[in-house]
Amino acid sequence: MFSQCADPSTLSGFNWMLCYLTSGKHLLFYYSFGTVLILLAVTAPVALGFGFMGAIAARSHSRALSLLGKAYMLMVRGIPDIIFFMFFVIALDQAFETGLHYIRCPDWTEPIRTGLEFKVCPEAKIPPNSAPQIFHQIYGFALAVVTFAIVFGAFTANVLYGAMNAVPRAQLETAEAYGLSNRQVFRRILVPQMWVYALPGLSNLWLILIKATPLLFLLGVNDIVYWAQELGGSKTDSYAYPHDDWRLWYFLFLLAFYLAFTRVSEIVLGRLTARLSHGQATMAGEAMRKAAA
Repeated sequence: MFSQCADPSTLSGFNWMLCYLTSGKHLLFYYSFGTVLILLAVTAPVALGFGFMGAIAARSHSRALSLLGKAYMLMVRGIPDIIFFMFFVIALDQAFETGLHYIRCPDWTEPIRTGLEFKVCPEAKIPPNSAPQIFHQIYGFALAVVTFAIVFGAFTANVLYGAMNAVPRAQLETAEAYGLSNRQVFRRILVPQMWVYALPGLSNLWLILIKATPLLFLLGVNDIVYWAQELGGSKTDSYAYPHDDWRLWYFLFLLAFYLAFTRVSEIVLGRLTARLSHGQATMAGEAMRKAAA
């Protein structure tokens, strides 16, 4: 980054460390924190959308929709999350390319699967092999986002389904007695009331989502865990600054980062919970009422 850093062999002490921490590879390490934050910013609302649709489907009077919604929620039980993450990335990628293969290459005669190989026509590759590397990275990141959203959407659906069932039935019946339709009761009574019951579970899911971001490393995305492993190791040619095995310090830094991030999240979520609980007939709302008395 600096002109004096052109020849690392001439550096020592503070200058060596300064040039080391501002090298191109370290800049990618710093940028990777943005990758994690973007993943969280995009995945959280998408997962919430998946969860909301799953909870609505599970409560549907249609037996087919109800079974579909409940099956979506049940998929997170009994199977380790890592299997879902590894499965969806591969399955989505192959599903997209297979669909394009049949559309763009209808005259293709070779089988798509031959032994251990999955092979589609060049026109069906996503992104094309000739595309710049940045497009491959964006596509990999997009698959990771969709995978996170599908998995955590199922957890979210479970939380929202329980929160909808926790809303006192008397409130819904009162609204119906005043002549509100089922849609009006759902939109004006059920949905606004459910958030106070859902927020504790959603808060836990947010913290779990934060802790799950290192799975990007396993999904082929160069995230902070990848660069900590790469830069901290002593046997690597990724940079021109040889050193001992410093992975302990890199991962200690990541530990501090995640602890600080989760602590800030807890503070924000705690204030949001207090605001939503004000005046509500919940344990948190009752505690606030007694404290003010």
